[in-house]
Amino acid sequence: MQEYYKVLNISADATNEEVETAYKTLKAKYSKERFMEGDVGNEAAKMLTKVETAYFEIMENRKHSNPDGKTADYSEVEKCLKSGDVAGAQAKLDNYTERDAEWHYLQSVIFYKKNWSNESKKQLEIAMSMDPHNNKYADAYTKLKQKMDFNESQFKSGNNANYQQSAKTNSNNTERQMGGTDDGGCLSYCASLCCLNCLCNTCCNCR
Repeated sequence: MQEYYKVLNISADATNEEVETAYKTLKAKYSKERFMEGDVGNEAAKMLTKVETAYFEIMENRKHSNPDGKTADYSEVEKCLKSGDVAGAQAKLDNYTERDAEWHYLQSVIFYKKNWSNESKKQLEIAMSMDPHNNKYADAYTKLKQKMDFNESQFKSGNNANYQQSAKTNSNNTERQMGGTDDGGCLSYCASLCCLNCLCNTCCNCR
């Protein structure tokens, strides 16, 4: 399915409206160019066929995976995460039967909030495999990996105790800046920063 999105020059998490716009734009372009002489006309004719096929396959796939024709709306999950209601976010996320790339990304954020780094990493890997061109997922994965590598290096160097104490203090300050409470003190400072980055991206709808 990814090759069809490449033909339309859009990402797999594009809305139906964005798919429609890309299709109409390219169709108009190649419909005009196909009457040109030589290789330009021949190439345009081939691309027009590819564009038509890509649009049909994408919309058919979406119709079967989401019969009502609407993209999943995770706004309520995002609100819970932004307010610090991790349990509420998980409960709402569990109500979705279709689990697309964004679903796995949000599950990763929830695991982040619980400081379950390995589980968060696995969910991000699933999200990236489903939508390999999504920069939001790739950036979150890079930051998570850096945090995990840093924690491991601290543990191996024997500085783990001092690091945890410092991280706990900084984490409490970060939670207060995010509008939370001191109950989030169990998260590490790096994890809090990474969560904040993920949540900022989510709330900005960078899908």
